[in-house]
Amino acid sequence: MLNNFILLQAASGEGSGMTSLIMIVLLIVIFYFFMIRPQSQKQKKINQFRQGLQKGDKVMTAGGIYGKIREVKDKVVVLEITKGVDITIDINSVYQSAQDVAETGADPSQKQ
Repeated sequence: MLNNFILLQAASGEGSGMTSLIMIVLLIVIFYFFMIRPQSQKQKKINQFRQGLQKGDKVMTAGGIYGKIREVKDKVVVLEITKGVDITIDINSVYQSAQDVAETGADPSQKQ
């Protein structure tokens, strides 16, 4: 329907410049609300989760390794993946564990 409207306006030759400008602005607004805004909100939620990490939280790394946080340092996290096996990873590689949310029913990103 939008394509037909554009074709009809172009064929009539009336208001072609103004209509084109309005359509471009409309497409930019639609692109913002359906693509850019949701992605920035998702990134903000991930950053809040990472800032709220505490000892004992169950998390998943970007590589798919599940573990429990033993220590949170400035830019790294010490993750215990099994008894006696700890790894140090960058904090930007840590994501919320879906398994932890399913088991406890709590969303760690909603911590106060």
